[in-house]
Amino acid sequence: QVQLLESGGGLVQPGGSLRLSCVASGSNIRINRVDWYRQAPGKQRELVTTFISGGSTNYADSVKGRFTISGDNAKNTVYLQMNSLKPEDTAVYYCNAVVTMIDRRQTRGYWGQGTQVTVSS
Repeated sequence: QVQLLESGGGLVQPGGSLRLSCVASGSNIRINRVDWYRQAPGKQRELVTTFISGGSTNYADSVKGRFTISGDNAKNTVYLQMNSLKPEDTAVYYCNAVVTMIDRRQTRGYWGQGTQVTVSS
């Protein structure tokens, strides 16, 4: 069974940076797509950025120019680099990955457990 493990959240001052990681466990897998979502208390869940195999990326207007998604295929890891953080970026961040288990010829979506990002002075 594929599992996603997120890390990198924490407390940072406005203008600071954090790098979130989403690691997919399992052998002989292929990551087809990764979405990063965030949800602040009392607010609707928001799609932050999307990566699709082949290099296509999309960013929400609120984070363009500040956030960057990237990956390391050898480590089955996707990163979200967050720069120039603002208080309104405070939320729980979740990754969702569409993963193919090659031996089983099975493709499914998986959620990470979420990691808290707090931007405050």
